Formats: sequence, C-alpha cells, structure tokens
Amino acid sequence: MSKKVCSFCNAPESVDNRLLAGEDIYICENCVVSAYKIFFGDEGEEGSETELDMELFTPKELKKVLDEYVIGQDEAKKVFAVSVYNHYKRIFKQHKIAGDDTEIQKSNVLFIGPTGSGKTLMAQTLAKFLDVPIAIADATSLTEAGYVGEDVENILTRLLQVADNDIKKAEQGIVFIDEIDKIARLGENRSITRDVSGEGVQQALLKIIEGSQVNISPKGGRKHPNQEFAQIDTSNIMFICGGAFDGLEDIIKKRLGSNVLGFGQDKRGKKEEADLLSLVEPDDLVHYGLIPELIGRLHSVATLKQLSKEDMVRILTEPKNSIIKQYKKLFAIDDVILTFEDEALLAIAELALKRKTGARGLRTIMEEIMVDIMYELPELAGYEVIITKGVISKEAKPVYRKPQKKSA
Repeated sequence: MSKKVCSFCNAPESVDNRLLAGEDIYICENCVVSAYKIFFGDEGEEGSETELDMELFTPKELKKVLDEYVIGQDEAKKVFAVSVYNHYKRIFKQHKIAGDDTEIQKSNVLFIGPTGSGKTLMAQTLAKFLDVPIAIADATSLTEAGYVGEDVENILTRLLQVADNDIKKAEQGIVFIDEIDKIARLGENRSITRDVSGEGVQQALLKIIEGSQVNISPKGGRKHPNQEFAQIDTSNIMFICGGAFDGLEDIIKKRLGSNVLGFGQDKRGKKEEADLLSLVEPDDLVHYGLIPELIGRLHSVATLKQLSKEDMVRILTEPKNSIIKQYKKLFAIDDVILTFEDEALLAIAELALKRKTGARGLRTIMEEIMVDIMYELPELAGYEVIITKGVISKEAKPVYRKPQKKSA
C-alpha cells in the first residue's frame, strides 16, 4: 500500500502534518493553513485582531462612564477618554483602510495632579468598564534589575496574573505607574551612590513603555537561569504614569517669567495659580527630573486640579459607588436607616482637606467615625441613625430615632 501524500505539495503524512482525505485527493495541514492565509490574510492566526477584537466606545461614551464615578476634572477626563479611544482604535482598527500601510504610534498618558484627585480611579474605572486587565504599581518601589527591590518587569508579571495568565489578554491591558514624580533624577533625595530608584528606573521603564518583547517570570520574583519564562509584547499595552509633581508650578512660573508677573497680574491671581499645571510643557518635566526619552513616550498629558470642599461632598454622595451609598446599604441590610446632615458632610470634607489626603482620605475618615456605630449596628434594627456635625468633631453622639409608623 502506497504511503499517503498531500496532492498539493507531495508532503507525506506525519504526526506534525496530518492529511485531510477527499475523493482520491489529500491535503495536508500546512497547505490548509496556507490556503486560509491566501483567502483571509492572517486574521485566523492566534492573537490576531479577529480573536481580540472588542467593541469600541466613543470618547463621549467613555467620559460619560467616568462622570458616573469621578467628580469634577472634566478636562482631564476628556483627554483620558480620547487617549483610551485612540489606543484601542489603533490596536483593532488601524488596518481597516485598504492600501494604507501608515503605522499609528502608541500613545501613553501622563496624569499630573495632587494626591487623591482621581488619577488612579480614572484608570481603574475605564479598565473595569472595558473589561481589560489593569496592573497598578508604585514607582518608588521599583529598582533596576540586580538591585534589592522590585524589578520593573514585575509590573508585567502582575498584569499577566490579573489577566488569569492569558498572555493575549494581558497584551491589550493597562499598566498604571503611580508616584512617577518620586523617581525624578534631580529630586532632593539624590545620592552620590549609584541611582537604583531614579534615572535608572526611568531607563528601565522606557524599554517596556515604548514597546518590546519582554521575558517575564509568570510567578514573579527574581529571574534565574533554570526557570520558565513567559514572553509579553508590550506594543499594545497602554501605560499611564501619574504623580503629584510638587514644585512643578514653580518651574512653569520661571519659564513664563514676565507673562506671570507682568501686566494684568492683579486680575489673574488665584485662578492662574490653579490653572498653572495646565500650561505644563515637556521642558518643564525635563527640568523637574524626568528623562526626555520617557517624556517622549508619554504623549498625552492630563492635569487634575485640587479638589474643593464642594467636590469632596459630591464625592461622598454622588458617584454610583459613593462611600455614603455604601454605608447606607450596609445599614439597610440590618434594617437601619442611615442619615447624614448636610453640615456633617461639610465637616467630613473639611477634615479631608485639612489632612491633605484628597478623596483617598475620605474612606479613612468615615471608618473612624462609623466604627463605634457599626459595632452596635446589629442591635439597632428598626431605628434611624442620624449623623450630625457634632459626631464628626467627636463632640456628640449620633441621634437614634425610631421612625413613626404611618397610621392606616
């Protein structure tokens, strides 16, 4: 009996190249793949656009999602929404125009704004909405490879773990690196010894941010010769860097010179101070201590403003998952009504501003206020608990009231 061979390429049947049989004709596995590519291009390959395609939401739709969770910061939300839209349009749609081989470069984002102004929340909100994995890292914990600390590449390990070890999913995820300003090479804490957490880390970040093939340890930790590696292509990973950049306003003022100090200064005053960060330019960031190569990879810059007392109150009450709504639900589960007086909400906002922790500090303050009440909560079924300004200042106890039953 003659050995079966492919009728197209004459390759013999083997374990690695199986044959499909027709009527007096055979075609091998390799020829099937080649024929598919001739008709459909590379769309059928693993990891291709077809496999990873996602629904694209417009910038307005993305901003609307941000509006539900992030109070204020309209301009920053607009910049971020456009950046996210363009990023995923680049991944999934840039080859849709026939005959146009123009390659759209990856655009990453730099958030500049005070602590607790919403930088991390914006990234987390859109990542959750788009159902893409997100890894969050603190730049101050990173070091160059070979030094004590966390390797820059461990961020990608974290992203892969969040993506349930699905490499293709991780390769379209988001990485948020906070406190990027703390590794400025010209910072106050520079040392005469080798820099392992400043310029060196910026150089290490540059490699993964600009797009490259990176071998990582799926389980994290330091690399060693005998371990298995996973290879991740960072070309389509969106990198977001954020920082408070304390003192950046002074650099901008110095650059503007007479434009700040000259004619009309009495009219601009505080408003100009508040909007100064929106005038930031790449050279200002270079003077601050970020290396030019890194700044060149962070094309979109979104500046966030200091939150006002009114913003804090809105953050407490308005978002879908606001802290007050969460506490009210916790109380409702135990059949207790929770009420906050307006003056109490203002007092919480003032306390957060005093501590200079931004919106991030609101939960801590709430935990401090509510812990004793929550301790008694299971025994308060049927009551209404009213939080007054005096409760916030620890000068009074909450008001416990039994709601009047409506008469028939």
